[in-house]
Formats: sequence, C-alpha cells, structure tokens
Amino acid sequence: MPSFKLTGALAALAILGACATATPYQAAFDGERGYSEMKIEDNRFQVEFAGNSLTDRKTVETYLLYRAAELTRLNGYDHFRVVRRETDAESRLVPVGGSTYSPYYNHFHLDYAYYGPHAAYFRDPFYRTRYSPFGYYDPFWNGPPEYRERTSYVASAEILMGKGEKPVDAAYFDAEQVVFNLGANIMRPQPK
Repeated sequence: MPSFKLTGALAALAILGACATATPYQAAFDGERGYSEMKIEDNRFQVEFAGNSLTDRKTVETYLLYRAAELTRLNGYDHFRVVRRETDAESRLVPVGGSTYSPYYNHFHLDYAYYGPHAAYFRDPFYRTRYSPFGYYDPFWNGPPEYRERTSYVASAEILMGKGEKPVDAAYFDAEQVVFNLGANIMRPQPK
C-alpha cells in the first residue's frame, strides 16, 4: 500500500514539474498559450502571442515579433510594418504557503450558528479563549495564507507585409533578418 502512495506522489510531482515552465514558441491550440494569427487582407494580419505567468514580457514580445517575421516569409513577402502593437498584462493573486487548514485541528466544533429554539445551547462562546488566546488564528500552528501576484502577458500586433527592399523607417522590419537574429532566443516545445 505505501508503494502505491509513493508512486502516485511521484507521478503528481512529475506532472507538476512539466507544467512549471515558461510558454514555449508554439501554436495556441484548445486554450493553450502560444501564437495565433488572423488574416485581415492578403498582406495584412493580426498576430498574437499569449504567455503564462512564467513567461516574462520581453519573451512574449520577442515571440510576437518572430511570429510576424515567420508569417511574412511563409506568405512570400520580404518585409513587414507594425501598424499597431500592444501588450496587455493580466495580474491575479494566488495563495501560496500557509493556509487556514491545519491537520491537527478537528475543525468541526460547535462555533457555528444553529437556527431554531435551542440555538444558544449549541453555541460555544468560550472557544477562542479555551483553545487559543489569539482567537481563530493561531500563528504557532499555521499562519494566514500568503498571496503572490502572478502576471501573464499577451502581446498583439497588426502587421502589413510588403515585397522588395525594406523602406527606411523604424516601423518596417526585414523578415529574414528578424528570423535570423531572434532565432537563437526562441525556445521550442520539448518532444513528449
């Protein structure tokens, strides 16, 4: 019986370890994070890259630019212009560390309100002082839950593709140079 518990715990740790990585450069399928695009015109696309909370803003924006260059080359164009670009951040607080549950307490005490004619009989007004001078929160057993802010980024851009020599303007990018220069920074998904 203990070996089954150990095997289950190891499997759960392996699954958790696999989930604890930054979003790789991949297509977003079925609610996963990654890149996606939508064709607006023959030479105009809306490109987006969504990262998880372990993917920093710089990486999300780099992957977006790389996907725009890759998409430009796939469609037979030489350069692209970023018409509109934005990065949204979604922050949320998640509990980590301590909790309000302790395995040493029964937690089924008579301190909740009963309704009816005998409500006062079942109420235990001395619970706080009998079990802990601190009240319901006892810092020696378990502290209050800690919260950490987790932020995930979504970068999006509308790009306009063109052929021929790139115009001399900072809004234009040479697709081949972008793919060459950013290729070393791209983390692809690991084979399963």
